[in-house]
Amino acid sequence: MRAVLFLLAILLPALSGASVQLEGKLTQGGLIFGKTEPGARVQQDGEKVPVSPEGDFLIGFTRDAPPQSTLVIHYPDGRDEKRVLKISRRKFDIQRIDGLPPRKVTPRAEDLKRIKADRVAVRKARARVDERLDFLHGFDWPVKGRISGVYGSQRILNGKPKWPHYGVDIAGPVGTPVRAPADGIVTLAHPDMFYSGATLIMDHGHGLSSTFLHLSRILVKEGQVVKKGQIVAKMGASGRVTGPHLDWRMNLRGKRVDPQLIVGPMNSEQAENSQ
Repeated sequence: MRAVLFLLAILLPALSGASVQLEGKLTQGGLIFGKTEPGARVQQDGEKVPVSPEGDFLIGFTRDAPPQSTLVIHYPDGRDEKRVLKISRRKFDIQRIDGLPPRKVTPRAEDLKRIKADRVAVRKARARVDERLDFLHGFDWPVKGRISGVYGSQRILNGKPKWPHYGVDIAGPVGTPVRAPADGIVTLAHPDMFYSGATLIMDHGHGLSSTFLHLSRILVKEGQVVKKGQIVAKMGASGRVTGPHLDWRMNLRGKRVDPQLIVGPMNSEQAENSQ
Protein backbone atom coordinates (compact mmCIF):
# COMPACT_ATOMS: atom_id res chain seq x y z
CA MET A 1 0.00 0.00 0.00
CA ARG A 2 2.87 2.41 0.83
CA ALA A 3 4.29 1.85 -2.65
CA VAL A 4 0.92 2.70 -4.22
CA LEU A 5 0.62 5.87 -2.13
CA PHE A 6 4.14 6.87 -3.12
CA LEU A 7 3.26 6.52 -6.79
CA LEU A 8 0.10 8.55 -6.36
CA ALA A 9 2.04 11.25 -4.55
CA ILE A 10 4.32 11.73 -7.57
CA LEU A 11 1.59 11.55 -10.19
CA LEU A 12 2.67 13.55 -13.20
CA PRO A 13 0.29 16.23 -14.45
CA ALA A 14 -1.76 14.97 -17.38
CA LEU A 15 -2.33 17.07 -20.45
CA SER A 16 -5.90 18.31 -20.85
CA GLY A 17 -7.83 15.87 -23.00
CA ALA A 18 -4.90 13.44 -23.24
CA SER A 19 -5.57 9.72 -23.11
CA VAL A 20 -2.30 8.75 -21.44
CA GLN A 21 -1.39 8.92 -17.76
CA LEU A 22 2.16 8.77 -16.38
CA GLU A 23 3.22 8.07 -12.79
CA GLY A 24 6.80 8.33 -11.58
CA LYS A 25 9.71 10.74 -11.51
CA LEU A 26 10.99 12.36 -14.69
CA THR A 27 14.62 12.21 -13.66
CA GLN A 28 17.77 10.30 -14.47
CA GLY A 29 17.30 6.73 -13.21
CA GLY A 30 13.52 7.16 -13.05
CA LEU A 31 10.87 4.57 -13.91
CA ILE A 32 7.49 5.68 -15.27
CA PHE A 33 4.28 3.66 -15.02
CA GLY A 34 2.08 4.51 -17.99
CA LYS A 35 -1.58 3.94 -18.85
CA THR A 36 -3.17 4.54 -22.23
CA GLU A 37 -6.16 3.33 -24.23
CA PRO A 38 -6.48 -0.40 -24.91
CA GLY A 39 -5.07 -1.20 -28.32
CA ALA A 40 -2.71 1.78 -28.43
CA ARG A 41 0.95 1.43 -29.44
CA VAL A 42 3.73 3.30 -27.64
CA GLN A 43 7.23 4.36 -28.63
CA GLN A 44 9.95 5.99 -26.54
CA ASP A 45 12.68 7.74 -28.51
CA GLY A 46 11.79 5.64 -31.54
CA GLU A 47 11.86 2.29 -29.70
CA LYS A 48 8.77 0.10 -29.34
CA VAL A 49 7.43 -0.14 -25.77
CA PRO A 50 5.46 -3.23 -24.66
CA VAL A 51 1.82 -2.38 -23.89
CA SER A 52 -0.66 -4.67 -22.14
CA PRO A 53 -4.12 -5.32 -23.64
CA GLU A 54 -5.46 -2.94 -20.97
CA GLY A 55 -3.01 -0.18 -21.93
CA ASP A 56 -0.38 -0.53 -19.18
CA PHE A 57 3.27 0.15 -20.03
CA LEU A 58 6.65 1.08 -18.54
CA ILE A 59 9.34 3.51 -19.66
CA GLY A 60 12.58 4.44 -17.95
CA PHE A 61 15.64 6.65 -18.04
CA THR A 62 19.30 5.77 -17.59
CA ARG A 63 21.71 7.35 -15.11
CA ASP A 64 23.07 9.62 -17.84
CA ALA A 65 19.81 10.21 -19.71
CA PRO A 66 19.72 13.37 -21.88
CA PRO A 67 17.50 16.34 -20.89
CA GLN A 68 14.49 15.12 -22.85
CA SER A 69 12.79 11.95 -24.06
CA THR A 70 10.09 11.72 -26.73
CA LEU A 71 7.02 9.58 -26.10
CA VAL A 72 4.62 8.84 -28.98
CA ILE A 73 1.26 7.09 -28.56
CA HIS A 74 -0.46 5.70 -31.65
CA TYR A 75 -4.18 5.22 -30.96
CA PRO A 76 -6.40 2.61 -32.63
CA ASP A 77 -8.49 5.33 -34.33
CA GLY A 78 -5.41 6.70 -36.13
CA ARG A 79 -4.64 9.60 -33.78
CA ASP A 80 -1.08 10.18 -32.61
CA GLU A 81 -0.09 11.90 -29.38
CA LYS A 82 3.45 13.16 -28.86
CA ARG A 83 4.95 14.20 -25.55
CA VAL A 84 8.40 15.63 -25.05
CA LEU A 85 9.33 14.66 -21.50
CA LYS A 86 11.77 16.90 -19.64
CA ILE A 87 14.25 14.78 -17.69
CA SER A 88 15.81 16.43 -14.64
CA ARG A 89 19.51 15.94 -14.01
CA ARG A 90 20.87 14.51 -10.77
CA LYS A 91 24.10 15.11 -8.93
CA PHE A 92 25.69 11.80 -8.02
CA ASP A 93 28.03 11.05 -5.14
CA ILE A 94 31.62 9.89 -5.35
CA GLN A 95 32.13 6.75 -3.27
CA ARG A 96 35.62 5.58 -2.33
CA ILE A 97 36.04 1.94 -1.35
CA ASP A 98 39.42 0.71 -0.18
CA GLY A 99 40.68 -2.60 1.16
CA LEU A 100 39.33 -4.76 -1.67
CA PRO A 101 41.42 -7.76 -2.79
CA PRO A 102 43.56 -6.50 -5.73
CA ARG A 103 42.28 -9.36 -7.90
CA LYS A 104 38.70 -8.08 -7.54
CA VAL A 105 39.72 -4.63 -8.78
CA THR A 106 42.13 -5.68 -11.53
CA PRO A 107 41.23 -9.25 -12.56
CA ARG A 108 43.88 -11.67 -13.70
CA ALA A 109 43.90 -12.97 -17.25
CA GLU A 110 42.46 -16.31 -16.13
CA ASP A 111 39.51 -14.50 -14.49
CA LEU A 112 38.40 -12.73 -17.66
CA LYS A 113 36.79 -15.81 -19.23
CA ARG A 114 34.68 -16.31 -16.11
CA ILE A 115 33.72 -12.63 -15.99
CA LYS A 116 32.62 -12.75 -19.63
CA ALA A 117 30.48 -15.85 -19.00
CA ASP A 118 28.89 -14.15 -15.98
CA ARG A 119 27.96 -11.11 -18.06
CA VAL A 120 26.42 -13.26 -20.79
CA ALA A 121 24.28 -15.11 -18.22
CA VAL A 122 23.09 -11.87 -16.60
CA ARG A 123 22.33 -10.26 -19.95
CA LYS A 124 20.27 -13.30 -20.99
CA ALA A 125 18.32 -13.31 -17.71
CA ARG A 126 17.49 -9.62 -18.04
CA ALA A 127 16.54 -9.88 -21.71
CA ARG A 128 13.21 -11.53 -20.92
CA VAL A 129 10.28 -9.37 -22.05
CA ASP A 130 6.89 -11.00 -21.54
CA GLU A 131 3.31 -10.04 -20.77
CA ARG A 132 3.50 -10.50 -16.99
CA LEU A 133 2.06 -7.52 -15.10
CA ASP A 134 3.61 -8.18 -11.69
CA PHE A 135 4.93 -4.61 -11.62
CA LEU A 136 1.39 -3.22 -11.34
CA HIS A 137 1.06 -4.33 -7.71
CA GLY A 138 3.81 -2.08 -6.34
CA PHE A 139 7.18 -2.74 -4.76
CA ASP A 140 8.45 -3.12 -1.18
CA TRP A 141 11.98 -3.06 0.16
CA PRO A 142 13.51 -6.57 -0.02
CA VAL A 143 15.28 -5.93 3.30
CA LYS A 144 15.25 -3.10 5.82
CA GLY A 145 18.49 -1.64 7.16
CA ARG A 146 21.10 1.06 6.81
CA ILE A 147 21.62 2.27 3.24
CA SER A 148 25.37 2.03 2.64
CA GLY A 149 25.49 2.77 -1.10
CA VAL A 150 23.24 4.61 -3.54
CA TYR A 151 22.41 4.47 -7.23
CA GLY A 152 24.57 6.40 -9.64
CA SER A 153 27.55 7.04 -7.38
CA GLN A 154 30.93 7.12 -9.10
CA ARG A 155 33.06 4.43 -7.48
CA ILE A 156 36.79 4.63 -6.84
CA LEU A 157 38.03 1.19 -5.83
CA ASN A 158 41.44 0.97 -4.19
CA GLY A 159 42.15 4.37 -5.72
CA LYS A 160 41.09 3.40 -9.26
CA PRO A 161 38.00 5.01 -10.91
CA LYS A 162 35.47 2.36 -11.99
CA TRP A 163 31.95 2.15 -13.43
CA PRO A 164 29.17 3.90 -11.49
CA HIS A 165 27.14 1.93 -8.98
CA TYR A 166 23.75 0.99 -10.42
CA GLY A 167 22.00 -0.31 -7.32
CA VAL A 168 21.14 0.53 -3.73
CA ASP A 169 23.13 -1.19 -0.97
CA ILE A 170 21.45 -2.15 2.30
CA ALA A 171 23.81 -3.26 5.06
CA GLY A 172 22.96 -6.04 7.50
CA PRO A 173 24.15 -9.28 9.06
CA VAL A 174 24.94 -12.34 6.97
CA GLY A 175 21.82 -14.50 6.83
CA THR A 176 19.30 -11.65 6.91
CA PRO A 177 16.22 -12.80 4.93
CA VAL A 178 15.82 -11.20 1.51
CA ARG A 179 12.21 -10.96 0.30
CA ALA A 180 10.79 -10.59 -3.20
CA PRO A 181 9.98 -6.86 -3.64
CA ALA A 182 7.11 -7.81 -5.98
CA ASP A 183 5.67 -10.87 -7.67
CA GLY A 184 7.91 -12.32 -10.35
CA ILE A 185 9.59 -15.30 -11.94
CA VAL A 186 13.20 -16.32 -11.27
CA THR A 187 15.35 -16.02 -14.40
CA LEU A 188 18.79 -16.54 -12.82
CA ALA A 189 20.01 -18.25 -9.65
CA HIS A 190 23.80 -18.42 -9.78
CA PRO A 191 25.77 -19.58 -6.72
CA ASP A 192 29.04 -17.73 -7.37
CA MET A 193 29.78 -15.01 -9.92
CA PHE A 194 33.20 -13.34 -9.94
CA TYR A 195 32.14 -9.84 -8.94
CA SER A 196 28.62 -10.30 -7.54
CA GLY A 197 28.98 -13.65 -5.78
CA ALA A 198 25.69 -15.51 -5.34
CA THR A 199 23.34 -13.69 -7.70
CA LEU A 200 19.56 -13.83 -8.11
CA ILE A 201 17.48 -12.21 -10.86
CA MET A 202 13.69 -12.14 -11.07
CA ASP A 203 11.49 -10.75 -13.82
CA HIS A 204 8.44 -8.58 -13.03
CA GLY A 205 7.06 -8.30 -16.56
CA HIS A 206 7.55 -6.06 -19.61
CA GLY A 207 11.34 -6.31 -19.25
CA LEU A 208 11.55 -5.01 -15.66
CA SER A 209 13.80 -7.10 -13.44
CA SER A 210 15.27 -7.09 -9.94
CA THR A 211 18.82 -8.32 -9.31
CA PHE A 212 20.19 -9.25 -5.88
CA LEU A 213 23.96 -9.48 -5.42
CA HIS A 214 26.44 -10.79 -2.80
CA LEU A 215 24.01 -13.30 -1.29
CA SER A 216 25.00 -16.07 1.13
CA ARG A 217 22.18 -18.41 0.04
CA ILE A 218 19.62 -18.58 -2.74
CA LEU A 219 16.37 -20.28 -1.73
CA VAL A 220 14.56 -20.40 -5.08
CA LYS A 221 15.22 -21.99 -8.46
CA GLU A 222 15.24 -20.70 -12.02
CA GLY A 223 11.74 -20.79 -13.50
CA GLN A 224 10.08 -20.59 -10.08
CA VAL A 225 7.22 -18.12 -9.64
CA VAL A 226 7.57 -16.08 -6.44
CA LYS A 227 5.16 -13.86 -4.55
CA LYS A 228 5.74 -10.42 -3.11
CA GLY A 229 7.17 -10.73 0.41
CA GLN A 230 8.34 -14.33 -0.07
CA ILE A 231 11.82 -15.06 1.33
CA VAL A 232 13.97 -15.83 -1.71
CA ALA A 233 17.53 -15.56 -0.38
CA LYS A 234 19.80 -14.65 2.52
CA MET A 235 22.05 -11.60 2.69
CA GLY A 236 25.77 -12.29 2.43
CA ALA A 237 29.24 -11.01 1.60
CA SER A 238 30.09 -13.02 -1.51
CA GLY A 239 31.92 -11.62 -4.52
CA ARG A 240 33.61 -8.19 -4.48
CA VAL A 241 32.62 -6.67 -1.14
CA THR A 242 34.12 -5.23 2.04
CA GLY A 243 31.26 -6.37 4.27
CA PRO A 244 27.82 -8.03 4.27
CA HIS A 245 25.05 -6.20 2.46
CA LEU A 246 22.42 -6.57 -0.26
CA ASP A 247 23.00 -4.81 -3.57
CA TRP A 248 19.55 -4.44 -5.19
CA ARG A 249 19.44 -3.39 -8.83
CA MET A 250 16.60 -2.87 -11.28
CA ASN A 251 16.73 -2.96 -15.06
CA LEU A 252 14.14 -2.06 -17.66
CA ARG A 253 14.93 -3.46 -21.10
CA GLY A 254 18.62 -2.60 -20.84
CA LYS A 255 18.17 0.62 -18.85
CA ARG A 256 19.49 0.65 -15.30
CA VAL A 257 16.93 2.42 -13.11
CA ASP A 258 17.05 3.51 -9.47
CA PRO A 259 15.20 1.16 -7.05
CA GLN A 260 14.85 3.93 -4.46
CA LEU A 261 12.78 6.04 -6.85
CA ILE A 262 10.45 3.08 -7.41
CA VAL A 263 9.92 1.77 -3.90
CA GLY A 264 9.90 5.09 -2.06
CA PRO A 265 11.56 6.08 1.23
CA MET A 266 12.40 3.40 3.78
CA ASN A 267 10.63 3.90 7.09
CA SER A 268 13.40 4.92 9.54
CA GLU A 269 11.80 3.06 12.46
CA GLN A 270 11.57 -0.13 10.41
CA ALA A 271 15.21 0.24 9.35
CA GLU A 272 16.31 0.59 12.97
CA ASN A 273 14.23 -2.41 14.06
CA SER A 274 15.86 -4.58 11.41
CA GLN A 275 19.34 -4.13 12.90
